[in-house]
Amino acid sequence: MLNKLIDRIKLPFRKERELYSSLYNIIGFYPHDISYYKLALMHKSVMRRNAKGRPVNNERLEFLGDAVLDAIVGHIVYEHFPGKREGFLTNTRSKLVQRSTLNKLANEMGICKLLLSSGRSSSHNSYVGGNAFEALVGAIYLDRGYDACMRFMKNRILSEMLNIDKVAYKEVNFKSKLIEWSQKNRVKIHFNLLEQKKDENGNPIFKYLVELEGIEGCSGEGFSKKESQQLASKLTLEQLKRQPKFIDEVFAAKTNRTKMEEEPVAIVPDVAPKDDFIITKTTEIEKHESPFQEEVFTDDDQLNEEKPTSSLEAEIDELHLDDINAAELSREEIVAKAEQQAFSQQK
Repeated sequence: MLNKLIDRIKLPFRKERELYSSLYNIIGFYPHDISYYKLALMHKSVMRRNAKGRPVNNERLEFLGDAVLDAIVGHIVYEHFPGKREGFLTNTRSKLVQRSTLNKLANEMGICKLLLSSGRSSSHNSYVGGNAFEALVGAIYLDRGYDACMRFMKNRILSEMLNIDKVAYKEVNFKSKLIEWSQKNRVKIHFNLLEQKKDENGNPIFKYLVELEGIEGCSGEGFSKKESQQLASKLTLEQLKRQPKFIDEVFAAKTNRTKMEEEPVAIVPDVAPKDDFIITKTTEIEKHESPFQEEVFTDDDQLNEEKPTSSLEAEIDELHLDDINAAELSREEIVAKAEQQAFSQQK
């Protein structure tokens, strides 16, 4: 408390008292070494160099602030959620320190208004404010130490600007969003398991790939099937937003599929019973026209045939056995009749 009073007394005598006052409104205390904060607010697009010719910007402080922020937020989450598993803590920390969240905080706190930049790159990089926020945390760490960074995050950010419980339990279901989009557009979607393995510690790792109408989207890895599918769905949604060519390929494949489904793939069978079990008369025309028709002989055709000319055939024709009827005869009677007929032919 005494240090804060001393800093307030010194403020009117400082050359850059406006910057001191602005930083006080943002971080909640007056800087000791203003040079760290001035560097944190200098974007690389300004193109300044020091006496040795090295570029002067906030990229190095951004790197340091990123690491310090992960440690501080991880510490806060660990204490705030006792008994929660590692996966929940990691997910919560990532939500709190993700660039989109930090970028919103930087805009609301007024950090972007103090940022020195050429003005051209900020329109192309939507996370300039978030990067400056990390650089500012790095400056606080170098100027005041780890405890000052912890107080800044607890008292200024989590107490006034972010509700850690709402952030932790806010579930963004990217898989359901992707499925909802596919159903509205009647696009077939599949989640294919590409790989299942274990890391060095024996933890299972899953890798899933999203396919839309057979077109490969993005893949994602995670320690559970849900986590990997969520990541794959998130990346695929981003691809659908940023790559019009990918959307064109998906809908072209959908058009080909629906076109094939509309065309008949086979002739519809006839449901009427066939009468092939009924034998019909074959007409005379069909007899003559069919090359496979069997030849039919009539009695007239047999009469017109020529008689046999050989002597054996003649003897057979002259041998008449008409008087031998079907009555039962004894052996002696049959032999006698045969001998009588044979002797009469010799005469």
